[in-house]
Amino acid sequence: MKMRALVKHGAEVGLRLEEVDIPEPGPDDVLVRVHTTGVCGTDLHIYQWDEWAQSTVPTPMTIGHEFSGTIAAVGTNVSGFEVGELVGAEGHVVCGKCRNCLAGKRHLCQDTRGIGVDIPGAFADYVLVPKGNVWRHLSDLDPEIAALFDPFGNAVHTALKFPVLGEDILITGAGPIGLMATAVVKHAGARNVVVTDLNRYRLDLARQMGATRAVDIGVEDLRTVQAELGMLEGFDVALEVSGSPAAMQDILENTIHGANIAMLGIPATAYAIDWSVVIFNMLNIKGIYGREMFETWYKMNILIESGVDISPVVTHRLSASDFDDAFEAAASDESGKVLLRWGP
Repeated sequence: MKMRALVKHGAEVGLRLEEVDIPEPGPDDVLVRVHTTGVCGTDLHIYQWDEWAQSTVPTPMTIGHEFSGTIAAVGTNVSGFEVGELVGAEGHVVCGKCRNCLAGKRHLCQDTRGIGVDIPGAFADYVLVPKGNVWRHLSDLDPEIAALFDPFGNAVHTALKFPVLGEDILITGAGPIGLMATAVVKHAGARNVVVTDLNRYRLDLARQMGATRAVDIGVEDLRTVQAELGMLEGFDVALEVSGSPAAMQDILENTIHGANIAMLGIPATAYAIDWSVVIFNMLNIKGIYGREMFETWYKMNILIESGVDISPVVTHRLSASDFDDAFEAAASDESGKVLLRWGP
């Protein structure tokens, strides 16, 4: 039997919507009927076929890793999951053999494969997922919100890496992850949440997500913002989710001594910082990648159940057949999270 899939072929920009075989689940696999998918920055890199994509993604490849759907079939060794359940998946498929995997720290596996990058992904009517990567969603969860759990997990992992209760938080970058991190730290009891960006459309979204101040860093000065908010020493916690060297410099110049800095944003190229500031100010810098498996997912459930609303981050909803329009929107200056609808 055949299904639709967005396939990346090498040496060209864009994707092709093709008919391919529906995958057959092996003994340890779960076949998911895809409902909704999200367009990620990684997908944009693959669509544009930039240098990273060319060196990373084998082709032809069905891409996509942010999704929700219902279980269509399970392998013979799979138990605990039922056909029809709403599920998503942890997109990092780990080796299960290295020291970190064996120690229960799968998010630190050094031999991770990515769904939709190294193995066939979710921009399709069906996706095959190893049983150890399947996440059962709350039964009454909106499938659109369920499709956000991959990037929401990045936001939660970053936002809750350090204590935020009563703290003043600086978030550099108002992309979808920075926007969701804003809602998380606000819900977790942060005092002031200041979000910086150069994109006024996304700064407006940051206000909707609960930011105390959304700052156009090309126009406003963070020192002035701190004074207006009654902050005497600087930000206690910084979340760097932009990958911008200038954003990192803003963090170094505007955090207290002993500040905690969580870094998720990936720079396009390597850049230097003044390490003497890190040393003399005794800053704590923590790199963040993906989600803790599955601790972050449990936290996401709890946050949603306790009232965190991440729906304002969704700005575009399109059918799978309109994928080119979806990628154009995702690459524009006027979008948050862009969703593609596959199933009924």
